[in-house]
Amino acid sequence: MKAIVYTQYGTPDVLELNEVEKPEPKDDEVLIKVHSASINSWDWEMLTGRPLEYRLFSGILRPKKTRILGCDVAGVIEAVGTNIQQFHPGDEVFGDLCEGHWGGFAEYVCACENELTLKPPGISFEEAAAIPQAGLLALHGLCDKTEIKPGQRVLINGACGGVGTFAIQIAKSFGAEVTGVDCTGKLDMMKSLGADHLIDYTKEDFTKNGKCYDLILDVKTDRSIFDYRRALSSDGNYVTVGGKSSRILQLVFPGLLISRMSRKKLAIIMHKPNKDIHSLNALIESGKVRPVIDRCFPLSDTAEAFKYFGEGRFKGKVVIAVKQDNQT
Repeated sequence: MKAIVYTQYGTPDVLELNEVEKPEPKDDEVLIKVHSASINSWDWEMLTGRPLEYRLFSGILRPKKTRILGCDVAGVIEAVGTNIQQFHPGDEVFGDLCEGHWGGFAEYVCACENELTLKPPGISFEEAAAIPQAGLLALHGLCDKTEIKPGQRVLINGACGGVGTFAIQIAKSFGAEVTGVDCTGKLDMMKSLGADHLIDYTKEDFTKNGKCYDLILDVKTDRSIFDYRRALSSDGNYVTVGGKSSRILQLVFPGLLISRMSRKKLAIIMHKPNKDIHSLNALIESGKVRPVIDRCFPLSDTAEAFKYFGEGRFKGKVVIAVKQDNQT
């Protein structure tokens, strides 16, 4: 089968389209014929080997454990192991494989039952592949630490990326008043998704404009926690789901102290693969939330897709459409 392989850390130029052995499912696995996969920040960090702590997952000097990236996949089950009860050949599924498999940028990949769910019939494979990691980070970031109520003021920093585009829609589905923060070229997209207020971070610093929010969902984490604290209402919540490691580490000690000494709370949401995916599916099937896809690249152009992703100009998700000789 064809797969995108990398054997050293570096730029997208190290990605190669190679012929590799088709995987065989173990007793507790299924074999998926991949139709689509999407790029996440984790893929970029695993590719570049930066921050350096990401090398602990794959290899210190070069990738050894993971040579085929891609954890968000959508496709059709081709075969099942003897212990599989939930799925059958022909089932259309999608999920986040980051609990240990990865390997989504390939024609076939194996996965465990708990990494998958049935694809809603009303969405495409490309849309399904865009959902798992970004959609659930947005859902957990908005709902795990607080209960959003109609009229609450929610600010999303980095609102036009994969997580942010889901977060705008999810927050609006709860009746929140949403402020989106991103760069000039992404304001129209945020507005089209339902954001009530738009902030161009190249012209305005939301932590210094005197406005306060009941919940700040931060995808960028590029400011001091004391700046974020200033932008919170008296009992507001700040939640980060990604961004600079150095900034996130500030939340471990000063952030914990702030949370204990005041009504303002600061928290880190850890990624929980596929948890609450059925709740997210319900929002998607109801039409309240839709995946936003910026561009879709063929498998052979995965390196170009990563270059585009690395430029940071994308809106929503960047998806890889896996083309197969026998696929119609």
